[in-house]
Formats: sequence, structure tokens, C-alpha cells
Amino acid sequence: MLDQLKIGNILFLDIETVPTYPEYGAVPEKTKMLWERKASYIKKENETVEGTYERAGIFAEFGRIICISTGMIVLQDSGKVLRIKSFFAREEPALLFEFADMITRLSRKREIDLCAHNGKEFDFPYISRRLLINRIKLPDIFDTAGKRPWETRHIDTLELWKFGDHKHYTSLDLLTSVFGIESPKTDVDGSQVARIYWQDNDLSRIVEYCRHDVIALVQLILSFKGESLLRPEDIIILDP
Repeated sequence: MLDQLKIGNILFLDIETVPTYPEYGAVPEKTKMLWERKASYIKKENETVEGTYERAGIFAEFGRIICISTGMIVLQDSGKVLRIKSFFAREEPALLFEFADMITRLSRKREIDLCAHNGKEFDFPYISRRLLINRIKLPDIFDTAGKRPWETRHIDTLELWKFGDHKHYTSLDLLTSVFGIESPKTDVDGSQVARIYWQDNDLSRIVEYCRHDVIALVQLILSFKGESLLRPEDIIILDP
């Protein structure tokens, strides 16, 4: 499988999500009722429904995407170059439309694969659900209806690392440490994203964090394939 991966045809991606509302008190009554049902399954002992809402961003029905960072490797005579582009906005439909348009245009030029860490459980279905909620047509690569698992062009580094061990979960941060790759975690971790977005109003900090995850993801696939890692000078950021 790893030998068959064409590194130049892979679109690496990572998403950052937040709860739809900045705090539980701002949630409409109907949505509160629905969240209470969801919270009954996920809340910890002695945790309030209000306390669970900070985790609402991980559910596509109660959260939204604020950033999608993507990366593709370009093979040049001088070696591999990683080009990174992030889609981010305060209005989710705008970033999703731009992202979907990019995927569609790219797919017309070549056959691509999507790659994310835990992507099959989180990133890919979350993007698909939010596209539908925002009434944006699913690019073909996200439309898995009626397809067999081996017919989808989705690569999940967590799944690759499991080697069939379905109970095993390993974070991207841990894998980068194991392989001697620079950690994707800067001064931010996933549990802080909602606060940084809603309270600090610092979307640019979240975009940088998301971008680092993509770089780590690319380096991990290169490590899996036994290829040399990218140097800082091999990475081009396309964001303005």
C-alpha cells in the first residue's frame, strides 16, 4: 500500500472546528434541547450540560469549520516542494465554497487522494456534512454513497499505523515524536481552539496551528515511505 502511494497526487489536509455559538447561553432553545440529548451520552461524571458544550465543535451538527489547511507535494528537479494553502473565514460557507471549488478544479487535472490523520473518523465526514448543511455540492471525492471502502480515495495515517489493530489510537503528536519529526503543536492544542476563536478573536493563530498539522502529516507519510523529510526551505506558504 505505502509503495503504491503516489506522493504527488495526495492532497494533505487538516481542519479546525468550533461550537456554532460562543457559549451555551447563546444557543437557541430548540438547539439546547437537542444538545441536552447529545450531552447525556458524552458528559462525564459531575459534568454539567453547559460544561459539555465546549466540546460541541467536534460534532458537525453543533459545530462549524473555521479553517481547512491543505498541502500538496510538487516534484521538481531539485527535489520535493510542499505547497500549503489554507482556507479560513468567519463565514463558513465562504471557506467551504472555495475549498470545494479547489477540489473540483484539481480533480479535473489529475486523480487525487485525500490524506488526514484520523481523517476517516473526523475530517472527511465532518467536511462532507458541513458542505451539505451549507447546501454546497459535494465534490466527487467526498461522495462516498454506494462506494465500497476500497473505492474511496481516502488515506488515513491513523489507519495505516493501526496495521489492523482497531482498538489502537495514536495521536499525530505522538507519532511525530516517535519518528523524530518536529511536533505540530506550537503554543496551541485542540482544546484551546474554541477559546482562541471566540474569546481571543485570533483566527490567524488557529490557521498557523492548522498549517503545522499539515506539515507534520506530510512528514509522517514521507517517514512511512522511508523517504527523506522536507526541509524548511522546501515548504511554500501560499496564503496572503
